[in-house]
Formats: sequence, C-alpha cells, structure tokens
Amino acid sequence: MKEIIDKNSLLEYLEQLGLNRIFSEEVKGKMSLYHFQQGEILCLKGEEIQKMYFLVKGKVKIFATSAEGKTFIVRFKTPLAVIGDVEYVKRTEAFNTVEAISEGRMIGVHFDELRGMKTNQMEFLNFLLAIVTEKFYTESHATSLNMLYPVETRLASYLLSLSSERMGSLFHREMQTSNLTDIADLIGTSYRHLNRVINKLSKEGIILRKKGSLYIKDIERLKERADGNIYE
Repeated sequence: MKEIIDKNSLLEYLEQLGLNRIFSEEVKGKMSLYHFQQGEILCLKGEEIQKMYFLVKGKVKIFATSAEGKTFIVRFKTPLAVIGDVEYVKRTEAFNTVEAISEGRMIGVHFDELRGMKTNQMEFLNFLLAIVTEKFYTESHATSLNMLYPVETRLASYLLSLSSERMGSLFHREMQTSNLTDIADLIGTSYRHLNRVINKLSKEGIILRKKGSLYIKDIERLKERADGNIYE
C-alpha cells in the first residue's frame, strides 16, 4: 500500500461513512490514507498487525489457506469493512489473509492510538461491537447458504460477490476456470458438479466461458438465480 498525503480526502471519507463521531479529534489527526492496487496482499495470515484499517473504496477478499494449499474464501468485503478489529481486541496475529480484488483506498490508524484515546471510547467500542456482530452474521449466512441452497444458487451468489458493484462488468482472477477446484471447495460441491452447472448457465446465456475464463453476460438473470444471496 502507498500512503496518500491528502488530509482533505481523508476527512471527507470519515464524514461520508459516519466515522467522525467514532474517534476523538486527536486520533483522527493520527490517521493515514492509503491506496492499494488490484491483486495486492493487504494482510497475511499469521503476521503481526499494528494498525486497524477501514476500507473506504474498492473491494477485498478475506481468505485462509490450508496446510495442503487449498484456499477457503471467508468473505468478500466492500466499504465500510474493517480489517484488524478482532486482532485489536484479541491482541493476536492476523487470522486471515486479505487481498484486494480491485483498486481502492483504506484509512489506517495505529492500535496504540486507539487504546490511548481519551474521549469517544464508548462510541468506538459500540462501533466495534456492531462490526464484529456483522462478521459473525455474515459467516453464519455463508455456512447456511452452502447447506441449504442448490449449487446453481451458490455459484450465482459467488459470481455476484466477485462482480464489482454487482454490475458484472469486471473480470477477476477467481473467475478463471483454472480456479474451479477452489471455487468448488468454497461453495461446498465437487469439481464435476460445478462444471456441469457452469455448462448449464453457459448454454442459457447467463455466463460466458471463453479462453479459460468466466464472464457474466446477463447480470439480472444471474441475480435471479442467486435468489437474493451473496457471499458478503
């Protein structure tokens, strides 16, 4: 990530996302604005985190990797996502890896500044409680989605999660067919079954399979197949 020296933009993001009331003026003065590129690793599982980050622009994926090298995507996040909240409370290393799937921006502030904040502590703690509760809800929803819905619904939900602004206009590495094994693991199905569902949606003109990649052709019909669900 690259720091952006632009205090006005930082303050505008705080205002737009309702963060002004959460932090003291002293802490807001110690915050930094960062820019990141698509594909950049923002946080590695197991590394020490010293700052809390607030996603204010773009989209990231949060995932874990097993000892066998399999990737399990926990969720996709858009603004206002928080990175480092659980680690701040638990005082532990990073639980998961965070990767940017689009260009974007984050605001960062050191844990020490947050712990030493003399005012607004109650507002900040209430904010943290709401964020952590939302994370538990999201992960519970993803588990229910894998258990209760057919593979077609799960795949549609996954593709919508990857689509920036859910418009289906952007292609991401995760939509390469070489990653179908990882996608199958994520949505809880076999590679063969996933392949059959992809072929079905391709024949129906909802997605396009071309040169080893998947593209969304009909975003509205894909939303219908997702049945209101999304991995976010």
